[in-house]
Amino acid sequence: MRVLFFLLSLVTTVSLRAADKPNILFLFADDQCHETIRALGHADIDTPNLDRLVAGGTTFTHAYNMGSWSGAVCVASRTMLVTGRTVWRAGAIYEGKNTDLEREAGRLWPQRMAKAGYETFFTGKWHIKTDAAKCFDHASNIRAGMPKDVPAGYNRPLPGQPDSWSPSDPEFGGFWQGGKHWSEVVGDDTVAFLGEAPKSEKPFFMYVAFNAPHDPRQSPQEYVDRYPLDRIAVPENFLPEYPHKDAIGCGPGLRDEKLAPFPRDEHAVKVHRQEYYAIITHLDAQIGRILDALEQSGEAENTWIFFTADHGLAVGHHGMMGKQNLYDHSLRVPFLVKGPGVKAGAKIEAPIYLQDVMSTSLDLAGADREGVEFQSLLPLLDGKGAGLESVYGAYLDLQRAVIDDGWKLILYPRAKVARLYHLEKDPMEMKDLANNPEQLERKSALFAKLRELQKGLDDTLDLEAVYPELKR
Repeated sequence: MRVLFFLLSLVTTVSLRAADKPNILFLFADDQCHETIRALGHADIDTPNLDRLVAGGTTFTHAYNMGSWSGAVCVASRTMLVTGRTVWRAGAIYEGKNTDLEREAGRLWPQRMAKAGYETFFTGKWHIKTDAAKCFDHASNIRAGMPKDVPAGYNRPLPGQPDSWSPSDPEFGGFWQGGKHWSEVVGDDTVAFLGEAPKSEKPFFMYVAFNAPHDPRQSPQEYVDRYPLDRIAVPENFLPEYPHKDAIGCGPGLRDEKLAPFPRDEHAVKVHRQEYYAIITHLDAQIGRILDALEQSGEAENTWIFFTADHGLAVGHHGMMGKQNLYDHSLRVPFLVKGPGVKAGAKIEAPIYLQDVMSTSLDLAGADREGVEFQSLLPLLDGKGAGLESVYGAYLDLQRAVIDDGWKLILYPRAKVARLYHLEKDPMEMKDLANNPEQLERKSALFAKLRELQKGLDDTLDLEAVYPELKR
């Protein structure tokens, strides 16, 4: 009898401890650039619900993805996020088909949260080499990757010709496949779970992964109509053609770059940005539904909300359309945090990696962080920590970058080209200082920092053979 009483007491204690832990709501976008939230002042775009998160919480203004070992940058970003490993070690897990082994060992993000007493939920884009249904307590409408596209969605719009593709016509499938827009399906799934969450004794961990605003950038016509072309601004750093596009893997052969015709023209860029803004505003509406459902559930006061994206997107910046480059429009993402004790309306400029959200949630949950390489953001949110000393960026063996003390060095080994930008004075990265003889020492210092980061991250690309003049 005493043993039974002890066991019952232990179960009760564990339940109480679990109930005292905060809920975690992770909202994840696909291809959303850091500049696409109205409250942050970069673009004329309607995002009233993301603005709510900005006003009610803290924004990390310089959140980065490390890059990718493949053209599908989203795969690399998500594998880093779920395994907690940096880019090349995450790549070794993915390419070695070992993600299932990580799951079997219980080392993936949702499994760590479950071990800490959380009820786990997933809906939307997974895009990782293991079964999401085996990783979460609840999983619905699991999407493998991008919505299915059609040939009419590429190489458009052509100058002087009618556009044969429409973002609002269900005939073109994509986000409309199945009869309801995928963002609305994710919203439905999430709202339904939040309606049941108060009935559980466990706190919840929700991984809500939208496919939007990835192409094909589709949304109801009312959202497209909000953005007449005369409302759309062409990016300040627009180029008809990026001079090194082929050597860096961003030429006409890359799927993302095929979406618009070469050379780029301002009209085509405006049309693509119109559709990009429209699907983001439609996504924002679904986030509004989720935030309202959270309030109605009675769980809002004990819930941490994180919003970010897997990487950014060019959509006309520098003559590019995709994310397979190391400019800030493709490396940087929005990163919003709202929760108990988080300062409202605050901004933190310290650089972070978006995958730091995993470590942060594990800390909040009191979960195991063994083997996780990303850092918790709780010290920064408490006004203590300094963020990353330097930011590392990589794409295949074609591009490398380092950001340090307000400067960015980008290297294109195949082209034997270096680019240098002073981000504090030139945030649009338009004035390349790499050939300024006064910057040789700075380039060498940044190169040394990049080589140091390479060694720590298992990056074996030999840059010294290509750039002997930068070696100290």
